[in-house]
Amino acid sequence: MSLTLPILLLALGVVFVFAEVFFISFGILALLAAGAFIGACVSAFAISSDVGMYFLIAVALLAPTATLIAFQLFPRSPLGRYFVARGLSFESKQSYDDRDLDLVGQTGVAEGPLRPAGIARITNRRVDVVTRGELIDQGEPVQVLEVSGNRVVVGRASASKTSQTPSPTE
Repeated sequence: MSLTLPILLLALGVVFVFAEVFFISFGILALLAAGAFIGACVSAFAISSDVGMYFLIAVALLAPTATLIAFQLFPRSPLGRYFVARGLSFESKQSYDDRDLDLVGQTGVAEGPLRPAGIARITNRRVDVVTRGELIDQGEPVQVLEVSGNRVVVGRASASKTSQTPSPTE
């Protein structure tokens, strides 16, 4: 008996795995892939038990590998570009305000209680801020510790630095 049938069934199973990822079949193509893999193993075991074991190992390696590769390629396919949403990233200019990047080190005043999120007035503008978990009462001085994307992280400012910052009424 030749290895042609088991090899063809193994290749057909891989093709069905790819097709299951790329086309909506409600699991029919997955069942066909499983049937092809089972058929490849059965026909390989009919040749000899050693060949059957090699095909069983091949199926165990090829099925998940083909699935992972198909899922990696899917977003680049025409159908994948239609179904996969493109979101904003932190590198995108639309996800943050450019003025926030200059706030690191600046001081201001909490306009409301920060528990841990709230609003502070920094450089005479209202900024949505978040603390690192500490509660800061309204009117307390704050200092910008870091800016990450659209997150402005603040902490309590020392009294000497707040005297340099103009108050909101000036």
